[in-house]
Amino acid sequence: MIGYLDGTLLQRYTDRILLLVGAVGYEVLLPAGVIANLAGKALGDPLALYIYHQQTERQPKPLLIGFPVEAEKEFFQLLISVADVGPMKALRAMTLPVRDIARAIEGRDVSTLQRLPGIGTRTAQKIIASLEGKMGKFALIRPRESSAPLAAEDMAQPVLEVLVSQLGYKPAEARRMIDEAIQRNAAIDTPEALFEEVYRGEASR
Repeated sequence: MIGYLDGTLLQRYTDRILLLVGAVGYEVLLPAGVIANLAGKALGDPLALYIYHQQTERQPKPLLIGFPVEAEKEFFQLLISVADVGPMKALRAMTLPVRDIARAIEGRDVSTLQRLPGIGTRTAQKIIASLEGKMGKFALIRPRESSAPLAAEDMAQPVLEVLVSQLGYKPAEARRMIDEAIQRNAAIDTPEALFEEVYRGEASR
């Protein structure tokens, strides 16, 4: 079983990354919150993740889900122990920081849990019934500093990488598209918003 990977960021997608460890590239799924916090990392940067690894007879293809903090992996394993919450459902649901989900569980806050994708009222109630009283450790996970607003260059770098390495633009052309997008909308504060503005600008040509 794979429990931890330490390598370099080879490629980044909307819901996963390709992590190069030695000469092997591992495709690792990530919760939305983790993906957002990797926005400031450039391709080739070092990256280490705790891995939830699942492989069964019914699902022979290995499923790797990554977490930057070991406690987040532990939380995930508790979450999937709840009836009707499998690994993929839990992965899609983790759009809030683990500490916020843990606090909602301890506070019996059904309305917050219902805002998580795929979690309805009955599932939220099951999660609380199963996990209440076990969340103190996870509610204390330190917020990530990378949640602070990104500098313009930090936002531009991942978008530049996508335009060049995945979409085939030349670096100078990609840089022009990014610069024009920032000039059009100075309120952009995430790589995702910047990419959308680049798209809108090119679509209007």
